Amino acid sequence: QVQLVESGGGLVQAGGSLRLSCATAARTLTVYGRAWFRQAPGMEREFVAGISATGDSMFYEDSVKSRFRIFRDNADNTVYLQMNSLKPEDTGVYYCAGRATWPWDAATTRANQYSYWGQGTQVTVSP
Repeated sequence: QVQLVESGGGLVQAGGSLRLSCATAARTLTVYGRAWFRQAPGMEREFVAGISATGDSMFYEDSVKSRFRIFRDNADNTVYLQMNSLKPEDTGVYYCAGRATWPWDAATTRANQYSYWGQGTQVTVSP
């Protein structure tokens, strides 16, 4: 059962920007933190950025720290990933994930620590 719904992926040239959205399809969904992961062909799913349920704590993978920003709109429970200065190595399927148990912190960066997942949205950055 799909709990999270991503949108906003697409094809962009290097240096461009995209904004991904992650909405919840469930009327009530208890999550203690939400994150974006990405997966390139033949690679493992990797953590990109995460945000706490209140939105006051954010964590980033080092290669995106100065280029991406994760934020949330608690009014509609949507989490966004603003991606600037995109590089070809940012190409992959981006997944939104939600953690169903406490705690959620800077150590919650493994895919198996998250229970809720979206279907993914493709991001392709051309050289």
